[in-house]
Amino acid sequence: MEEKTNHLDQKQEEKIRKAFKERDWSEIKSADSWVIFKVMSEFVQGFEKLAKIGPCVSIFGSARTPQDHPHYKCAEEIAAKLVRHGYGVITGGGPGIMEAGNKGAHSQNGKSVGLNIELPFEQFNNIYIDPDKIINFDYFFVRKVMFTKYAQGFVVLPGGFGTLDELFEALTLIQTNKIGRFPIVLVGKAYWEGLLDWLKATMLEQHGYISEGDLDLFSVVDEPTDAVKVIDEFYSKYLLSPNY
Repeated sequence: MEEKTNHLDQKQEEKIRKAFKERDWSEIKSADSWVIFKVMSEFVQGFEKLAKIGPCVSIFGSARTPQDHPHYKCAEEIAAKLVRHGYGVITGGGPGIMEAGNKGAHSQNGKSVGLNIELPFEQFNNIYIDPDKIINFDYFFVRKVMFTKYAQGFVVLPGGFGTLDELFEALTLIQTNKIGRFPIVLVGKAYWEGLLDWLKATMLEQHGYISEGDLDLFSVVDEPTDAVKVIDEFYSKYLLSPNY
């Protein structure tokens, strides 16, 4: 473990030193051009594959959730119910809650999509993704566009920084009218309670950094049935379509 930590520290130091290294213009231009082409290829691949999948819901949560954890079982049940109600399921393609979401969709012969990204620790493709619906990304920001563009709802189970990143990305886009509103469901009242109290007491009431209506952009539930119900009730009024 200590050896792995030292190796990571060394890699971080190399990245920091590289960021401060002086480069001439031709070197910068060449490197940036390759990045542009790589980003474009990821967007094209994502658009081509996901444009055909039909109505789906993105499920988020921690990659570190073990298979015997209640959150895993909850995500699996939600995904299965979503498929029975006519939706496909999109996840980040890895283990934990992502695996549970794909597993639930797969168990009902529904569309099971995995938007995988290479990470130094836990990320790898789970076995419950449809073989033709695995897409691998190098760039988080491209992957985030795919989650939002081709999902008709977000179901967010307990997770870490990555889960919060996806959640607040969607809330920001809806709040600023960059995309149309779609249902966002937080699952697990006990887990989200502290964050929600802070949003209301500190961000809204103490500082006024959000509006009261911003707290209505998401729902909070405990049961899988209630999570799916929020999405069904929202779309009883609207047609399903991509969000951009």
